[in-house]
Amino acid sequence: MSEDSLPENRMPVIRVPAMHADQSSGGSIFGGWIMSYVDIPGSIPALERVRGPVVTRAVDSFEFKKPVFVDDLVSCYAEIVSEGRTSLKVKVEVFAERIKSGETSCIKVTEATLTYVAIDENRRPKLLPVR
Repeated sequence: MSEDSLPENRMPVIRVPAMHADQSSGGSIFGGWIMSYVDIPGSIPALERVRGPVVTRAVDSFEFKKPVFVDDLVSCYAEIVSEGRTSLKVKVEVFAERIKSGETSCIKVTEATLTYVAIDENRRPKLLPVR
């Protein structure tokens, strides 16, 4: 997969436009905004796999590759990359589509891996369901 195009044959988990209210004093979108949008789509394949609630246990890696700017359309792709007894790791890739002078470009802006833990009704770790 190229870092300058959206992944083929995959649907983004979420898409959201970056807005002026999300801009940092440095002129790009605030990193915390991007981090929150990474955690949300990361949790979705975890929820689907567990068929119940999960909590974010760790951010194993997080790399801001390129800045996101106001009016970029941000697309987040997420997939489970490994499983343990009660937890799973999800890789999230974030792309920004930018329109300038009528031309659209696309770049990978962020990549992260997060660990989610399946929890029971008492908020204690529980075994992942058998596939």
